[in-house]
Amino acid sequence: MDATETAGAVPGPDDPDFPAHHAPGCTALADLDALLTGCRACPRLVAWREEAAAVKRAAFRDRDYWARPVPGLGPSDAAVAVVGLAPAAHGGNRTGRMFTGDATGDFLFAALHTVGLASQPASSHAGDGLTLHGVRLTSPVHCAPPANRPTPGERDTCRPWLAAELDLLSPGLRAVVVLGGFGWQALLPVLAEAGWSVPRPRPAFGHGAHVVLPATERRQELHLLGSYHPSQRNTFTGRLTMPMLVDVLREAAAVGGLPAV
Repeated sequence: MDATETAGAVPGPDDPDFPAHHAPGCTALADLDALLTGCRACPRLVAWREEAAAVKRAAFRDRDYWARPVPGLGPSDAAVAVVGLAPAAHGGNRTGRMFTGDATGDFLFAALHTVGLASQPASSHAGDGLTLHGVRLTSPVHCAPPANRPTPGERDTCRPWLAAELDLLSPGLRAVVVLGGFGWQALLPVLAEAGWSVPRPRPAFGHGAHVVLPATERRQELHLLGSYHPSQRNTFTGRLTMPMLVDVLREAAAVGGLPAV
Protein backbone atom coordinates (compact mmCIF):
# COMPACT_ATOMS: atom_id res chain seq x y z
CA MET A 1 0.00 0.00 0.00
CA ASP A 2 1.46 3.38 -1.00
CA ALA A 3 1.37 6.58 1.08
CA THR A 4 -1.70 7.93 -0.73
CA GLU A 5 -3.69 4.79 -0.03
CA THR A 6 -2.58 4.82 3.60
CA ALA A 7 -3.58 8.46 4.03
CA GLY A 8 -7.04 7.77 2.61
CA ALA A 9 -7.70 4.64 4.64
CA VAL A 10 -10.79 4.60 6.83
CA PRO A 11 -9.76 4.18 10.50
CA GLY A 12 -10.54 0.72 11.82
CA PRO A 13 -11.66 -0.16 15.36
CA ASP A 14 -8.05 -0.33 16.63
CA ASP A 15 -7.19 3.13 15.30
CA PRO A 16 -7.19 6.06 17.78
CA ASP A 17 -9.08 8.06 15.14
CA PHE A 18 -11.91 5.52 14.93
CA PRO A 19 -14.34 7.45 17.20
CA ALA A 20 -13.58 10.86 15.66
CA HIS A 21 -14.02 9.52 12.13
CA HIS A 22 -17.18 7.47 12.61
CA ALA A 23 -19.22 8.98 15.45
CA PRO A 24 -20.15 12.31 13.78
CA GLY A 25 -21.69 10.53 10.80
CA CYS A 26 -24.20 8.52 12.83
CA THR A 27 -27.80 9.56 12.19
CA ALA A 28 -29.47 7.38 14.83
CA LEU A 29 -28.58 6.25 18.34
CA ALA A 30 -28.89 2.60 17.35
CA ASP A 31 -26.19 3.10 14.69
CA LEU A 32 -23.99 4.98 17.14
CA ASP A 33 -24.32 2.28 19.79
CA ALA A 34 -23.50 -0.47 17.27
CA LEU A 35 -20.31 1.28 16.16
CA LEU A 36 -19.29 2.18 19.69
CA THR A 37 -19.46 -1.39 20.95
CA GLY A 38 -16.84 -2.43 18.40
CA CYS A 39 -14.34 0.29 19.33
CA ARG A 40 -10.80 -0.76 20.35
CA ALA A 41 -9.15 2.65 20.08
CA CYS A 42 -7.57 2.72 23.58
CA PRO A 43 -5.14 -0.20 24.08
CA ARG A 44 -4.90 0.15 27.87
CA LEU A 45 -8.67 0.07 28.27
CA VAL A 46 -9.07 -2.84 25.87
CA ALA A 47 -6.48 -4.83 27.82
CA TRP A 48 -8.09 -4.02 31.17
CA ARG A 49 -11.70 -4.77 30.19
CA GLU A 50 -10.63 -8.11 28.69
CA GLU A 51 -8.43 -9.00 31.66
CA ALA A 52 -11.35 -8.35 34.02
CA ALA A 53 -13.51 -10.64 31.90
CA ALA A 54 -10.90 -13.39 31.95
CA VAL A 55 -10.00 -13.22 35.64
CA LYS A 56 -13.53 -12.41 36.87
CA ARG A 57 -14.67 -11.69 40.39
CA ALA A 58 -15.44 -14.80 42.45
CA ALA A 59 -19.14 -13.92 42.73
CA PHE A 60 -19.40 -13.85 38.92
CA ARG A 61 -17.19 -16.81 38.07
CA ASP A 62 -19.97 -18.54 36.14
CA ARG A 63 -21.03 -15.42 34.21
CA ASP A 64 -20.04 -14.39 30.71
CA TYR A 65 -18.67 -10.84 30.62
CA TRP A 66 -19.61 -8.28 27.96
CA ALA A 67 -16.00 -6.97 27.89
CA ARG A 68 -16.64 -4.31 25.25
CA PRO A 69 -17.49 -0.60 25.30
CA VAL A 70 -20.83 -0.07 27.06
CA PRO A 71 -23.34 2.01 25.08
CA GLY A 72 -25.77 4.52 26.52
CA LEU A 73 -29.10 3.34 27.87
CA GLY A 74 -32.47 4.98 27.38
CA PRO A 75 -34.83 6.36 24.74
CA SER A 76 -33.74 8.43 21.76
CA ASP A 77 -36.19 11.21 22.67
CA ALA A 78 -34.98 11.56 26.26
CA ALA A 79 -35.49 14.99 27.82
CA VAL A 80 -32.91 14.29 30.55
CA ALA A 81 -29.45 12.76 30.26
CA VAL A 82 -27.47 11.41 33.21
CA VAL A 83 -23.71 11.46 32.62
CA GLY A 84 -21.42 9.40 34.85
CA LEU A 85 -17.73 8.49 34.71
CA ALA A 86 -17.11 5.10 33.06
CA PRO A 87 -18.35 1.51 33.38
CA ALA A 88 -17.08 -0.59 36.29
CA ALA A 89 -14.91 -3.60 35.51
CA HIS A 90 -17.36 -6.03 37.14
CA GLY A 91 -20.48 -3.91 36.62
CA GLY A 92 -21.23 -2.52 33.17
CA ASN A 93 -18.20 -4.30 31.72
CA ARG A 94 -19.83 -7.55 32.85
CA THR A 95 -23.50 -6.87 32.07
CA GLY A 96 -23.11 -4.71 28.96
CA ARG A 97 -25.57 -2.19 30.37
CA MET A 98 -24.72 1.26 31.66
CA PHE A 99 -24.65 1.49 35.49
CA THR A 100 -25.80 -2.11 35.83
CA GLY A 101 -24.36 -4.80 38.08
CA ASP A 102 -22.66 -2.89 40.88
CA ALA A 103 -23.49 -0.87 44.01
CA THR A 104 -23.21 2.47 42.21
CA GLY A 105 -25.86 1.43 39.72
CA ASP A 106 -28.06 -0.01 42.45
CA PHE A 107 -28.09 3.38 44.18
CA LEU A 108 -28.76 5.30 40.95
CA PHE A 109 -31.60 3.07 39.72
CA ALA A 110 -33.27 3.16 43.12
CA ALA A 111 -33.22 6.98 42.91
CA LEU A 112 -34.49 6.99 39.31
CA HIS A 113 -37.36 4.68 40.29
CA THR A 114 -38.25 6.87 43.27
CA VAL A 115 -38.64 9.84 40.92
CA GLY A 116 -40.59 7.79 38.37
CA LEU A 117 -37.88 7.75 35.71
CA ALA A 118 -37.27 3.99 35.85
CA SER A 119 -39.81 1.18 35.75
CA GLN A 120 -38.14 -0.76 38.56
CA PRO A 121 -35.75 0.03 41.42
CA ALA A 122 -32.95 -2.31 40.34
CA SER A 123 -31.05 -3.14 37.16
CA SER A 124 -29.37 -6.53 37.24
CA HIS A 125 -28.91 -7.61 33.61
CA ALA A 126 -29.86 -6.66 30.07
CA GLY A 127 -33.00 -8.80 29.96
CA ASP A 128 -34.52 -7.89 33.32
CA GLY A 129 -37.38 -5.81 31.90
CA LEU A 130 -36.10 -2.40 32.97
CA THR A 131 -37.47 0.61 31.08
CA LEU A 132 -36.33 4.21 31.46
CA HIS A 133 -38.85 7.01 31.11
CA GLY A 134 -37.56 10.14 29.40
CA VAL A 135 -33.98 9.69 30.60
CA ARG A 136 -30.79 8.46 28.89
CA LEU A 137 -27.76 7.21 30.85
CA THR A 138 -24.30 7.63 29.36
CA SER A 139 -20.67 8.44 30.21
CA PRO A 140 -17.62 10.28 28.85
CA VAL A 141 -15.62 7.02 28.73
CA HIS A 142 -17.34 3.83 27.59
CA CYS A 143 -14.77 1.22 28.64
CA ALA A 144 -13.92 0.21 32.20
CA PRO A 145 -10.63 1.89 33.23
CA PRO A 146 -8.07 0.51 35.71
CA ALA A 147 -8.74 1.86 39.22
CA ASN A 148 -11.78 3.66 37.75
CA ARG A 149 -9.44 6.35 36.42
CA PRO A 150 -9.31 6.96 32.67
CA THR A 151 -6.44 9.09 31.43
CA PRO A 152 -7.05 12.49 29.83
CA GLY A 153 -6.02 10.96 26.50
CA GLU A 154 -8.56 8.15 26.83
CA ARG A 155 -11.24 10.67 27.76
CA ASP A 156 -10.42 12.76 24.69
CA THR A 157 -10.33 9.74 22.35
CA CYS A 158 -13.77 8.66 23.58
CA ARG A 159 -15.22 12.20 23.47
CA PRO A 160 -16.69 11.96 19.92
CA TRP A 161 -19.07 9.20 21.05
CA LEU A 162 -20.54 11.45 23.76
CA ALA A 163 -20.63 14.46 21.44
CA ALA A 164 -22.52 12.50 18.80
CA GLU A 165 -24.90 11.06 21.38
CA LEU A 166 -25.77 14.50 22.75
CA ASP A 167 -26.17 15.83 19.23
CA LEU A 168 -28.68 13.08 18.41
CA LEU A 169 -30.51 13.73 21.69
CA SER A 170 -30.46 17.52 21.27
CA PRO A 171 -33.92 18.01 19.68
CA GLY A 172 -35.60 16.91 22.90
CA LEU A 173 -32.85 17.31 25.48
CA ARG A 174 -33.69 19.79 28.24
CA ALA A 175 -31.43 18.84 31.15
CA VAL A 176 -28.23 16.96 31.94
CA VAL A 177 -27.43 15.57 35.39
CA VAL A 178 -23.68 15.09 35.83
CA LEU A 179 -22.47 12.60 38.44
CA GLY A 180 -19.12 13.73 39.81
CA GLY A 181 -16.40 16.19 38.94
CA PHE A 182 -14.76 14.06 36.23
CA GLY A 183 -17.98 13.86 34.27
CA TRP A 184 -18.56 17.60 34.72
CA GLN A 185 -15.12 18.53 33.41
CA ALA A 186 -15.41 16.06 30.54
CA LEU A 187 -18.88 17.27 29.53
CA LEU A 188 -18.36 21.04 29.39
CA PRO A 189 -16.06 21.04 26.33
CA VAL A 190 -18.41 18.62 24.56
CA LEU A 191 -21.35 20.95 25.11
CA ALA A 192 -19.34 23.93 23.85
CA GLU A 193 -18.24 22.06 20.74
CA ALA A 194 -21.81 20.91 20.15
CA GLY A 195 -23.09 24.47 19.95
CA TRP A 196 -24.26 25.34 23.44
CA SER A 197 -23.01 28.54 25.02
CA VAL A 198 -20.92 27.54 28.04
CA PRO A 199 -20.04 30.54 30.26
CA ARG A 200 -16.47 31.57 30.97
CA PRO A 201 -15.00 31.01 33.40
CA ARG A 202 -16.55 27.60 33.15
CA PRO A 203 -18.99 26.84 35.99
CA ALA A 204 -17.54 24.89 38.91
CA PHE A 205 -18.80 21.47 39.86
CA GLY A 206 -20.63 20.93 43.11
CA HIS A 207 -23.54 18.94 44.41
CA GLY A 208 -26.67 20.91 43.68
CA ALA A 209 -24.99 23.09 41.06
CA HIS A 210 -27.51 24.29 38.49
CA VAL A 211 -26.33 26.16 35.42
CA VAL A 212 -28.61 27.25 32.58
CA LEU A 213 -26.96 27.29 29.17
CA PRO A 214 -28.90 29.79 27.05
CA ALA A 215 -30.42 28.94 23.71
CA THR A 216 -28.35 29.62 20.59
CA GLU A 217 -29.12 29.53 16.88
CA ARG A 218 -28.35 25.81 16.92
CA ARG A 219 -29.44 24.70 20.39
CA GLN A 220 -32.29 25.19 22.80
CA GLU A 221 -31.80 26.16 26.44
CA LEU A 222 -30.17 23.41 28.48
CA HIS A 223 -30.10 22.94 32.26
CA LEU A 224 -26.89 21.47 33.67
CA LEU A 225 -27.19 19.97 37.17
CA GLY A 226 -24.45 18.52 39.35
CA SER A 227 -24.55 15.66 41.84
CA TYR A 228 -21.89 13.85 43.77
CA HIS A 229 -21.14 10.51 42.15
CA PRO A 230 -23.05 7.60 43.78
CA SER A 231 -19.84 5.67 44.43
CA GLN A 232 -19.69 3.43 47.47
CA ARG A 233 -17.21 5.82 49.03
CA ASN A 234 -19.68 8.69 48.78
CA THR A 235 -22.78 6.73 49.76
CA PHE A 236 -21.20 4.82 52.66
CA THR A 237 -19.78 8.00 54.19
CA GLY A 238 -23.03 9.92 53.76
CA ARG A 239 -21.49 12.48 51.44
CA LEU A 240 -24.28 11.53 49.05
CA THR A 241 -27.58 10.32 50.49
CA MET A 242 -30.57 8.95 48.62
CA PRO A 243 -32.68 12.09 49.30
CA MET A 244 -29.85 14.25 47.93
CA LEU A 245 -29.72 12.36 44.64
CA VAL A 246 -33.51 12.12 44.40
CA ASP A 247 -33.78 15.89 44.80
CA VAL A 248 -31.38 16.52 41.91
CA LEU A 249 -33.15 14.01 39.65
CA ARG A 250 -36.54 15.45 40.57
CA GLU A 251 -35.31 18.94 39.67
CA ALA A 252 -33.99 17.63 36.34
CA ALA A 253 -37.33 15.98 35.60
CA ALA A 254 -39.14 19.22 36.39
CA VAL A 255 -37.06 21.41 34.08
CA GLY A 256 -37.16 18.63 31.48
CA GLY A 257 -40.93 18.64 31.49
CA LEU A 258 -41.17 15.06 32.68
CA PRO A 259 -43.81 13.87 35.13
CA ALA A 260 -42.08 12.99 38.40
CA VAL A 261 -43.26 11.32 41.57
